[in-house]
Amino acid sequence: MKQVVEEALQAEPNHHLDVDNATGNINSRNGFMGKTLKGHFGELPIPTPRDRAGAFEPTLMRKGQTRFTAFDDQILSLYARSMSTRDIASMFQEMYGAEVSHTLITKVTEAVLEDVHAWQSRTLDEVYPIVYLDCIVVKVNQDKRIINKAIYLALGVNLDGKKESLGLWISENEGAKFWLNVLTALQNRGVADIFIASVDGLTGFSDAIAAAYPNTKIQLCIVHMVRNSLRYVASKHMKEVAADLKAIDQAAKSEGAERALELFAQKWVSAYASIAKSWCNHWPNLITLFDYPSEIRKVIKNRKIFPNDNAAFKVVYLTMLQASKKWTMPLRDWKAALNRFSIELGDRVPPFN
Repeated sequence: MKQVVEEALQAEPNHHLDVDNATGNINSRNGFMGKTLKGHFGELPIPTPRDRAGAFEPTLMRKGQTRFTAFDDQILSLYARSMSTRDIASMFQEMYGAEVSHTLITKVTEAVLEDVHAWQSRTLDEVYPIVYLDCIVVKVNQDKRIINKAIYLALGVNLDGKKESLGLWISENEGAKFWLNVLTALQNRGVADIFIASVDGLTGFSDAIAAAYPNTKIQLCIVHMVRNSLRYVASKHMKEVAADLKAIDQAAKSEGAERALELFAQKWVSAYASIAKSWCNHWPNLITLFDYPSEIRKVIKNRKIFPNDNAAFKVVYLTMLQASKKWTMPLRDWKAALNRFSIELGDRVPPFN
């Protein structure tokens, strides 16, 4: 760490002096001043470069700063992009001409798990109008063989209309029973009511939600339905079938959606009767949004092999953390949607300004 920081600090004054001298302000290096840096690595004496004009301030380590997190942040950012410890070490070698051990990189990323524990047990809001529940499958090296693991994600839209990651869980595979555990965990952390849960068509998923939140309406993810349907469609029909399925989704009311499904079934009865049958079987949970006005429907629609479970979990968590930095504004049309929720659901919607 000492070598990396010193190499970087040596290079930093060059740009500052080039700018000064180009503008006629004659300036040059003026030795170093001592500084003690503190971090997870302990304490390190670091010589910090100075200039004769006294105007140079390292961006890597500000004046008065004694705790050092810049390299930790860079390591975590690269790790979140699924770069291996070997890749990260190579990049530091190229950027700063210094070696960073795999052990150091691992220690920095392992520290994330402590943050995850606190984040995963924090108290949540009592009400989330919309919660998206989904899984991603990752490959993990376990007992000298590569197996699939399911990482469960819960993403909520709070009463302010802002997206919020509620939690991450990992299991051998996706199943309704584990989803019930996830929902129970949300209850234990304070979530008393969910208006609409957007989910895929996993068998038993709706029953699991009903057991934990009996008043929650289910909205099957139409993207999942379309994607699953198109798996059975010949390439020559792909574009046309996709357009006909899209017509169902874009209908203004449930009656129009049902009519679009009837037309689809009639048109493709000989070639793809099983697709229409699947949509009919799931229809009660596909038309949830059609029970709500357009204001709410608009908001709803806006939407490697790892060495072990912890490695996969850290990458997903860090990636989510990066994404959440952009979740600063409410969803479009949120106030109109919340007003309609209030009309439709009455006292279930807490008072809002």
